[in-house]
Amino acid sequence: MLLKYIIRLSGVLFLLVMPAAFLVPLSASCYTGENVTVPGEKDSADIQILYNGRAWRNLYYRVRGDQFLFTNAFMKGSVTIDGQTFDKLLLCYDIFNDELVINTELGILIQLNKEMIDFFSLEFNNKNYKFRRLDADSVNSLSGYVNVLYEDGLSLYVKYRKEILLLAVDNKFDLFNESSKVYMKKDGVIYRIGSKGEFLNLLKDHNQEIHKFLKSNKIHLSKSNPESMAQVLGFYEKLLH
Repeated sequence: MLLKYIIRLSGVLFLLVMPAAFLVPLSASCYTGENVTVPGEKDSADIQILYNGRAWRNLYYRVRGDQFLFTNAFMKGSVTIDGQTFDKLLLCYDIFNDELVINTELGILIQLNKEMIDFFSLEFNNKNYKFRRLDADSVNSLSGYVNVLYEDGLSLYVKYRKEILLLAVDNKFDLFNESSKVYMKKDGVIYRIGSKGEFLNLLKDHNQEIHKFLKSNKIHLSKSNPESMAQVLGFYEKLLH
């Protein structure tokens, strides 16, 4: 039964003749060797839906650091495709390329087809992070995976990125550098939040109530702590009802 769906995986049919660099042992890291146990999967028909992508390999082994969010170790998580959720997976999120990588029970790494994914989640340091895929449109340019901090009438997102700084280490080696940006969606428009003032300006119709809420709850608004903004959005939406 295993062979039936391996043959149907996009690109996997060719793994037998690909260079060894495409094959990665079952491991605790996204590109190195300690053995782990992969959680049980669904049946082969469902797996064909999940394993729709292409073989992944590390193209940045000469760059110091890594291209992943939080850690280069696999994290437990889930993926939702067309309303169907696959859980108990081992995942890494490559934020340099904005791609989700899964470790299959064969120890082969697959870069999942982003166009098919609605949501995914990651567990890190006893916290669950939920990500949504956004598509750019005529109004909003933000696209790809975003961490959802709040989602109701309003939404609050964090977009993580990494860039490569050339010769940043001893003027010899390139280095991955991580950054993040906060966005708020209101009335169908996504705004980049560059400061506390920009955030509060979008909620200025209840300015006095929000300042009282911040003071009474001792909340310090900060772009570096966007969870504080999520608390405010929850309060703001209660004022609207």
